[in-house]
Amino acid sequence: MRNTCFGCCFLLFFVSLCAAGCGNGQVGLSGKVTFSDDDSPLTVGMVCFSTDSFFARGAIRGDGTYTIGSTAQEDGLPPGTYRVSVEGAVKEKDDGKSQNSGMSLPTMVPAIDPKYSVGKTSGIVAEVTASTKTFDFKVDRAK
Repeated sequence: MRNTCFGCCFLLFFVSLCAAGCGNGQVGLSGKVTFSDDDSPLTVGMVCFSTDSFFARGAIRGDGTYTIGSTAQEDGLPPGTYRVSVEGAVKEKDDGKSQNSGMSLPTMVPAIDPKYSVGKTSGIVAEVTASTKTFDFKVDRAK
């Protein structure tokens, strides 16, 4: 009985230490995505930070800002070097046709150069440290 009590006390002590001071090591990171030609914001899509073994993402809001999360929506990510990509950055094709012509769905086209959809081809690398708070970057429009 005495060993069981000691084990429970040790477990409670360890858990309380981690909850009180160890922290989760995550860095709260946010930023803004703008177009390289005129600094206007990219208003749709998902920013993704990845390594070979880790992935975090954040939705781009209408003003171009995002906040990164890994297991929760905005919990940040561990310090490290990340490849950055942008997924889902599409817009409705403006082809001059009526928007309410029957039941057809709008034609969606890329808003940015497709190279940004993959971290290995985007050319964007983020070095995240414990003191990093923001990471802003620019993208080129689709041609």
